[in-house]
Amino acid sequence: MSRVGLEGQVAVVTGAARGVGELLARKLSARGARIALVGLEEDALKEVSGRLHTDSAHWYADVTDHEAMSRVAAEVKERFGKVDIVVANAGVANGGPFADSDPVAWRRVIEVNLIGSAVTARAFLPVLTESRGYLLQVASLAAITPAPMMTAYCASKSGVEAYAHSLRAEVGHRGVRVGVAYLSWTDTDMVRGADQDDVMRELRQRLPWPSNKTYPLGPAVDRMVAGIERRSAHVYGQWWLRGMQGVRGYLPALIGTVGQREMKRFAPRLQGMRTGLVGAGGAADEEARATHRN
Repeated sequence: MSRVGLEGQVAVVTGAARGVGELLARKLSARGARIALVGLEEDALKEVSGRLHTDSAHWYADVTDHEAMSRVAAEVKERFGKVDIVVANAGVANGGPFADSDPVAWRRVIEVNLIGSAVTARAFLPVLTESRGYLLQVASLAAITPAPMMTAYCASKSGVEAYAHSLRAEVGHRGVRVGVAYLSWTDTDMVRGADQDDVMRELRQRLPWPSNKTYPLGPAVDRMVAGIERRSAHVYGQWWLRGMQGVRGYLPALIGTVGQREMKRFAPRLQGMRTGLVGAGGAADEEARATHRN
């Protein structure tokens, strides 16, 4: 598939203060794209913006807030004149047994990862239609295979994958392309935050190869950049994820059987697990909501 040059293109990246979003913004900027950063950590976004190679600006917004994201879309269009690329990357996670989970944190994972992605697309679709642009939705290995102790995250990523595939069919005739990016465990604050819990870390280490590894961030983001340049329908952050698509129909039964055995093994250690959002991004989300309530 031919590549679209990024020089002069305008790219919006949500969840851009750290991790995948931050590095993606830098790599897109290095290829000549102008960058609009969106997230909840204003100081971090300002710092990221200051390090970019091209014209950039940042917006503080909660991706689940339709009014805020509509305002951001209008201001980005006013600031840059157009929008060619939107990467719906913002996401949070929690872990632990569903029965003991914090219902507020569980719901928030769904709200940010699924509802927030849809709110982002709804806000930016008008300008993407004008430019015949590209929306890249960041999903996960969790969209392909279920996993115990990750009910909210798996539900949100499965949902966002299905939503993005549906949206592709709706807007393709208008010139807008939609892609889904799949990443396995990648070295980000979110994954490191989850690994702070001994049970979650050990469970992940007991997964079959190659799904039990933590992969470096750089190569995964390079694959995402290449996918953006090609306007790809599917982008795989790790090489082996493409092969998972062919066997995904067998995975729920397999995980259901193996997962029962693993949960029985770890049952004595499940009490007292942290039930809130994980990582620095999760902390930022909780702080922003606390500030809003006050």
